[in-house]
Amino acid sequence: MKLTDRTDYAFRELMYLAVNGGRLATVAEIAARYGISHSHLTRVVWARGRAGFVEIVRGKGSGLRLARPAEAIAVGAVARSMERGIPLAECFPGGAGGCRIETCCALKGALAEAEAAFFAVLDRFSVDDLVQGNRELRAFVLAWPAGDPPTDARSEG
Repeated sequence: MKLTDRTDYAFRELMYLAVNGGRLATVAEIAARYGISHSHLTRVVWARGRAGFVEIVRGKGSGLRLARPAEAIAVGAVARSMERGIPLAECFPGGAGGCRIETCCALKGALAEAEAAFFAVLDRFSVDDLVQGNRELRAFVLAWPAGDPPTDARSEG
């Protein structure tokens, strides 16, 4: 199973926010750090906000942060919320259909079981598991070019 770019962006966004603790971050800041599309990330952020993973703060000092602790956000739940409605094969709900052996094919059951197992493994991990003790990610996320840190960035000390 291949996850969509939107799901990849969702994981990157959540890991970034987890490393930053409660500090508000902006979509522009996250997109720039990862070198990804601002407009695509904006759509992902709104979807994560609607799903309750991200808190979006509007107005002066706006930004986003995790809506709940990183250890309470299951990786499988994030993946399911992003991949909902994307069929694994033509014969799955939402698929293009047209498979000539759909009514007699045993592959559909095997693929459904494999998909369930895939998500079951992801359910064992939280966003916190992805960032806790990950010094390289922390250094990457918190390393700002000279003169360019967010105005309210925390010191790492």
